[in-house]
Amino acid sequence: MTQPITMPLWAFVLLVLFAAVTLASHFLFPSVRWFFRKRAERLVAKLNTRLQRPIEPFKLAKRHDMIQRLIYDPSIAEAVVEYADSHDVPENVAFETAERYAREIVPSFSATLYFTVGMRLAKWISRSLYRIRLGAFDRETLESVDKDATVVFVMNHRSNMDYVLVTYLVSRAGALSYAVGEWARIWPLSSLIKMLGAYFIRRKSRGRLYRAVLARYVQMATDGGVTQAMFPEGGLSLTGAVGEPKLGLLNYIVEGNDPDKRDVVFVPVGLNYDRVLEDQFLVKADITGVRRFRPPVMTALGGTFGYFWRLITRQARGYGTASVGFGTPLSLREYRGKFEDDVLTEAVADELMNRIRDVVPVLSAPLVASAILSDEPDSEADIVRFVEQKLDMLKSKSMPRPKREATELVNDILKRLERRKIVTRNGGQIVATELGRPVLEYYARSIAHHFAEEVEISAIAK
Repeated sequence: MTQPITMPLWAFVLLVLFAAVTLASHFLFPSVRWFFRKRAERLVAKLNTRLQRPIEPFKLAKRHDMIQRLIYDPSIAEAVVEYADSHDVPENVAFETAERYAREIVPSFSATLYFTVGMRLAKWISRSLYRIRLGAFDRETLESVDKDATVVFVMNHRSNMDYVLVTYLVSRAGALSYAVGEWARIWPLSSLIKMLGAYFIRRKSRGRLYRAVLARYVQMATDGGVTQAMFPEGGLSLTGAVGEPKLGLLNYIVEGNDPDKRDVVFVPVGLNYDRVLEDQFLVKADITGVRRFRPPVMTALGGTFGYFWRLITRQARGYGTASVGFGTPLSLREYRGKFEDDVLTEAVADELMNRIRDVVPVLSAPLVASAILSDEPDSEADIVRFVEQKLDMLKSKSMPRPKREATELVNDILKRLERRKIVTRNGGQIVATELGRPVLEYYARSIAHHFAEEVEISAIAK
């Protein structure tokens, strides 16, 4: 028993490795997982005492369990059988396809990462790039929303900063679950985004099995009370204006909701910026008709590191103001009785888009852009008078407006536009450059609907 044995070095190395793996898998890993799980549970319990809407158990469920629950749902089983028949493949192959879709969609939410890293990062990025201002905000109405209802924030889509900005501003309400497109499926970004609670969707997928898996996941999350955020336009606005709604995700929620159980309350959110980071790419995509507007990697990295270097050296000027307005919530349970089921989703979508338009903030850059593009103003003084008229109009309608005086506001925005070569000064006149005019139109359209009534009255008078 005590006699030494001789064995090849490679065999000894393998033996040690197998022993180490066995030790880790049976003793170390379970202990480590238990340690972090207990810490996470304590963090969630502490957070739920502060959050307006506590984190629901569905969001905290293990990802593996959620996937299993999803793929064994009766509606998915029916979709699998239909897929197998229509594609002439065995049902086990169709089932594996559904499971692959489920793994692609279902997130792996980490409350620790979301609230300790995600929130702080969202706050730092937002405040580093912009002055953050709240637009329309009826605190009493928003706080009176049924605590048992599923809240869905419904927003216009101006920039990829929307995710960061809204996550920061509603951090006290709860943890948001976003639907994100293919752009976020890049490793290692994909893992981080899933841990922050977002779920991937293939915006161009038309397969019935995929749509069935996605629809059922969205319905399960909604039934589970998960606070969500969605962009009904389906993508970034290329024109600057609030677009028409796409009914996909919204239809899944409306059709899957049982009014006798948990209500769904949609909260309209309007976003606007003095400077949209991707404005040049969006304008180009609108002009060319090619929606694939991915900036070169080196250009994006260079711009990002360049800005944060200026921030560190205190040379950064920021990008002006970013503002968010919150509209009147819409209860699906109350709205359901007003329309037939076959037109309910469309009616809800139209109403939500109108409420979003009503609370899109009016900011300095869109006002100045509107002034430059109008027929009357030529000089800076003319632009100031134009802006003063618009500010007075907003005041008469009791709408939120920029706090600065018109002269200061115009002077600041004109300097920014000149640095970007969007406008030039020709003598005493302010003139849009050839490349700058489409950019000015992009910003002006973001607030044009607020003054549409004035334009109609003016046209009638003429």
